[in-house]
Amino acid sequence: MRLKAMLVDDEMPILNNLKSILPWERMGLELVALARNGQEALEAVGEHRPDLILCDIRMPVMDGLTFLEEVRKVDRTCEILMLTGYQEFEYARTAMQYGVKDYILKPIDYEQLEAKVAKTAEELREKRAEDMKKERKWGKAASLAYEKILRDVVMGLPSVSARNFLADEGLGVDDLAYAMLLADIDGYSVQSVKWTDNERRLWNFAVGNVLQDALLPFTLHYQVLQVREGEWLILVERQRGGEAAVPTAEMERWLTALQQAVRDNVKLSVSVGVHPEPVSFGDLANTYRTMQRMLLISSGESKQLAVTDEVLRLADSSRSLWKLMEEMISGLRKQDRARIDASFDSLRRHFAAEPNGAAVAKAETVLHYLIVHLLREMREMDMVAPRDEDEIWTKLQHSVGVKDVMDAVVHLVDRSLDAVLGKKPGELLMLNAKDYIHKSLASDIGVEEVAGHLGISCSYFSLLFKAHFGETFVEYVTRQRMELAKSMLLMTDKSITKIGALVGYAERRYFTKVFLRHTGRTPSEFRESRGDAEGNPG
Repeated sequence: MRLKAMLVDDEMPILNNLKSILPWERMGLELVALARNGQEALEAVGEHRPDLILCDIRMPVMDGLTFLEEVRKVDRTCEILMLTGYQEFEYARTAMQYGVKDYILKPIDYEQLEAKVAKTAEELREKRAEDMKKERKWGKAASLAYEKILRDVVMGLPSVSARNFLADEGLGVDDLAYAMLLADIDGYSVQSVKWTDNERRLWNFAVGNVLQDALLPFTLHYQVLQVREGEWLILVERQRGGEAAVPTAEMERWLTALQQAVRDNVKLSVSVGVHPEPVSFGDLANTYRTMQRMLLISSGESKQLAVTDEVLRLADSSRSLWKLMEEMISGLRKQDRARIDASFDSLRRHFAAEPNGAAVAKAETVLHYLIVHLLREMREMDMVAPRDEDEIWTKLQHSVGVKDVMDAVVHLVDRSLDAVLGKKPGELLMLNAKDYIHKSLASDIGVEEVAGHLGISCSYFSLLFKAHFGETFVEYVTRQRMELAKSMLLMTDKSITKIGALVGYAERRYFTKVFLRHTGRTPSEFRESRGDAEGNPG
């Protein structure tokens, strides 16, 4: 970190000596200004904002003590070393009470001065680095908190602290509005059944990171939320009442940028829907559900869809069916068998009431999409095994009738619900913890954060975690990060530094050290060998 320095003394020979004798470059200091009195120095401080000031006490126009008093009104972070004669020693002691770092006696011992300047500069760097670290940590924490609030609101969950938190961050809930884009991996439900858990995590992780960066060239304020596997909601901040809908040409550029970025970087295709009209904070959940239906029931590959009246009519034509499915999903989340059974009964009555002919074919198509939706939600809740999903897809692909598909789904839901209800409370907490951890591997995640998310104490969490997973929290998180890093090293061309950051290690050196300890090889060696010694990683 390069620092800026300034010299203040009314004796020109001393200024010249200080400028020429001290090795400023070697100490990582840039000399930005010289001043002959406190007044000149104060003006220079306003212009250059130096990090370190060497200043004489006795000067004309404005002496060193007055300068010190004035400079602290505009800059409380710079370090000041005072130059003083023996007869001014009491002045120097007074100055130190007002934030002077140290003093140097005249005549100046330049070796001693160099040592003091170098030490002060190093301490200042350490302090600035620590301050920056704290600032980044808070900024990241605030961003994560904002992201969590948005996700809770989108998912229709209560977020009682939202208004207070946003007010603290200078955001008024009533003034917030967003243009909404929903990106969905094409054919994800069928395609992802063939992937292992680690492969699914890798692809979701990779697509999420691509989407995070895809809109950066447009200098927008936006949040990318993964609302479920294979699906991301991008919220672009707009001023409520202050901005009209996103212009069509601009909207198309956003959509193209998102699709192109995923196609180029991850070799997958995504469909993207957009709601260009500003959506208020309170309407996020309803609009998200509408866009979700809109994307799911629209035909075609790698779609770009805007929410228009025609599209809304198409999405809303099956609103009653979607409402029943949402009731069923809500029942699954709450393990409410009566609610689930009631939803299935209503669903059966709906299809039984449909006439023959084209309406039946439409009913089968809509049911297909409803089941796609249901299976993805069940996977999010860790309620469905891959083999059970595969069985349902086989039935759907063979175009069996509505009754057969309904019976298969009822059987699947019953079996999944029995499995969940058979779990102990501690097991359910650990499933929730596992999901939270895997979504947070890139962040500085700790026991306190996960325990807080679960609403239990850190000690109880640690006890449950070790009993359930057979290893400590740190061991588990490190292992998951390393497995993800290995997959990314083999399957992407991202730099080692970037991969380290994506799995939670900001410093490449530390990432390399942990990776070496875990695998016996450095990331570079692992990538060059294509992971041969580890067999099939992940």
